[in-house]
Amino acid sequence: MTPITLAFLSVVLLFILIFLRMPVAFVMLVIGMGGYAIVVSPGAAFTITVQTIYSNFSSYSLIVVPLFVWMGFIAFYSGLSSKIYDATYKIVGDLPGGLAIATVVACTGFGAICGSTTATAATMSAVALPEMDKYNYKRSFATASIASAAIIGVMVPPSVIFILYGVSTGESIADLFMAGVIPGMMLMGAFMLTAWIIAYRDPSVAPAGPKIAWPDKFRALFSAGMEVIAIFIAVMGGLFAGWFTPTEAGAVGVFATLVVTVIRDSLSWDGFKKSLAASVHLSAMILFLVAAAFVYSRFLAVTGLPAEVANMAASAPLPPLIVLLLILFAYFILGLFIDGLALVLMTTPIFYPIALGLGYDPIWFGVIVVLALGMGVITPPVGANVYVVAGVAKDVDVMEIFSGIWPFLAAIIVCIVLLIAFPQIALFLPGLF
Repeated sequence: MTPITLAFLSVVLLFILIFLRMPVAFVMLVIGMGGYAIVVSPGAAFTITVQTIYSNFSSYSLIVVPLFVWMGFIAFYSGLSSKIYDATYKIVGDLPGGLAIATVVACTGFGAICGSTTATAATMSAVALPEMDKYNYKRSFATASIASAAIIGVMVPPSVIFILYGVSTGESIADLFMAGVIPGMMLMGAFMLTAWIIAYRDPSVAPAGPKIAWPDKFRALFSAGMEVIAIFIAVMGGLFAGWFTPTEAGAVGVFATLVVTVIRDSLSWDGFKKSLAASVHLSAMILFLVAAAFVYSRFLAVTGLPAEVANMAASAPLPPLIVLLLILFAYFILGLFIDGLALVLMTTPIFYPIALGLGYDPIWFGVIVVLALGMGVITPPVGANVYVVAGVAKDVDVMEIFSGIWPFLAAIIVCIVLLIAFPQIALFLPGLF
């Protein structure tokens, strides 16, 4: 059996075991070690595994993961997410579908200081659903709008998936952050327009909220809204200006969020301890997943499969656009069953060389991949965000939420088409700075 055949069989076995609901990190670690032992030697497999795990957990660039995760949990336990929603609700709540539009904006704001789709979905479900129930929003529309809007958290910086993509490919995390800003705002606008169209066509689905006076709207903007803007500017402003690295930006973000909570006196000692515990738990999971993915990618590298697949794709009698669409379709299908964090680590060693071989910009490709991964977290049968929302709204059936997803899924597809047609949407800011 040739090394490339062994690598291909390992990919098939990997997906079979994941579809059987085995832990992704352990599956990648065991298959990576086993394959490396067969191709090289058992001793080399153990050595490379120990070195990879140690180097990942001690990596300076990966320190940014627990820092941004902690920043998100500080915002959650301090109640900052509720303030974000209250501010956006007062500003746009009196429009058709205003509460859903407010939820989209609030998810964007919370995602800008969180970076996780599931955390955003859980937080905004607890905050927004009671208000939507109060104004008799159709449950499938209300829950679907929350599950979908939480996707924006992986597009706007600081995005954990952008960090993992940057670490696994060697691309600049700062450039990826900047590249995600305009597409993230575009996705937010697409979701807001989708919610407004649905409510305008059928007001019974999403009745407008009460009228809010303009002075009250401005006060809401300058209360919770300014807190988020201040944190975002502290993190991204210094990063864009080149004052500090992405890792240092994570530390600045934690400090800025803590300062805001201290000034507002909104974070209790118990909440502070819970934010630390939750951050350690989630960060350990992410870092172990990254380490396992790197072990598996080392195995694929020694077999030569990524280079072989890239050469085949580059020499195939297909236009580069068709190859790109096939890659995005693969991400969509795999995203139905596999978590986005695991999927980007599993597939980057294979698809990234293909994108480079076809002449695509790696930063732009990262934005496209992250947007495509967003479709997977709201589509059946897995749809992680949908299950998170269903866990909060216990009286809503999962299939009822899925039934309201499709207009928002169409909005994501439109954004992907625009990014393919106009790559500068993603590349303008990185080129500017």
